[in-house]
Amino acid sequence: MDYSKKNFINNIGILSILLLITFVLLCSSWSSSKPSLAFSFLQKRPPRPTSSSPDVTIPKDELEEALTNASLGDEEDKTVIITIVNKAYVEPHNDQYPTMFDLFLEGFWVGGNETRSLLDKLLVVAMDQTAYERCKFRRLNCYKLVTDGVDFAEEKLYMSADFIKMMWSRTLFLLDVLKRGYNFIFTDTDVLWLRNPFPKLNLINSTDDFQISTDKFNGNPKSQSNLINTGFYHIRSNNKTISLFNTWYDARKNSSGLKEQDVLANLIREGVINQLGLEVRFLDTLYFSGFCSNSKDAGVVSTVHANCCRTITAKVADLTTVLKDWKRFRHSMSTVTITNVTGSSNVSTNTDSNARNEFQWSRHISCEHSWAKP
Repeated sequence: MDYSKKNFINNIGILSILLLITFVLLCSSWSSSKPSLAFSFLQKRPPRPTSSSPDVTIPKDELEEALTNASLGDEEDKTVIITIVNKAYVEPHNDQYPTMFDLFLEGFWVGGNETRSLLDKLLVVAMDQTAYERCKFRRLNCYKLVTDGVDFAEEKLYMSADFIKMMWSRTLFLLDVLKRGYNFIFTDTDVLWLRNPFPKLNLINSTDDFQISTDKFNGNPKSQSNLINTGFYHIRSNNKTISLFNTWYDARKNSSGLKEQDVLANLIREGVINQLGLEVRFLDTLYFSGFCSNSKDAGVVSTVHANCCRTITAKVADLTTVLKDWKRFRHSMSTVTITNVTGSSNVSTNTDSNARNEFQWSRHISCEHSWAKP
């Protein structure tokens, strides 16, 4: 190769390097003013998320997170227990303890091993900030329900306009839970869980969509003439039950002055169960009792509801008595000391059947008096 040709090749190489450096400098200057465009064609884009991508997670809102915690992360059996509280239920009246919420939690405690573990599946829905803070203080699973323009903190007297408004707010919230695919037991906070109710609900073998408590049980669990009570029920999430709750909530528009329980009772009388193809079971007060109708056998009762009662003060007084009755029954059911015919010795014997036959609940005197006009 002669010298001139070699020199020409060298010059071409140097020129190419200079052009490349110039290009890089220009692009760097461009990237400082338009970072979103510079070298965009060279940047490696992340792959689009796919349903099979193991690292892709859908962000959860606060309610979904609370429901997941209450269901213990069980995707197959998304069943939770839900109760709703406000300031009036979590704070003492006139500095008198216990509160309604105290009694509700105490019921799980006195139920022993049967009921204490159920608190892990409980979601406490707070209607105001005070109730939410009280719930968090107890290290429970809590969710704050915000209703714009409405203050649900104070006691809402039975059948008052604010009481009815609060009940419909509750129904709308529970509809949201159903739409999210969760089954649940809803329980008022004035219900004492003395035993685990799940075995009596027979959820494994049952095909019932909806199991609801009654004020008066007529002996037939399928009879639609039973007097319902929406303070305790189990419901499965499916298209039929979501349609029921949608129909129920929409019916409020033509039901001025009626609480949600009365509206649902009217819908049942009008045939909504058959129209939607629902399997509904009405719960026997023998197992799911209340002040309207005491259980006749304390040996099998699961829950006691302070229904047929007008004020929180009266409910607290009579539920406190129920807890005392329950402890008395549990003690008498275990053993009793009997003096033999000679009077010389004592014998302990099991008195399960005797205790069940002889036991009687105390009268619900405060609730009886709560209906008197102030």
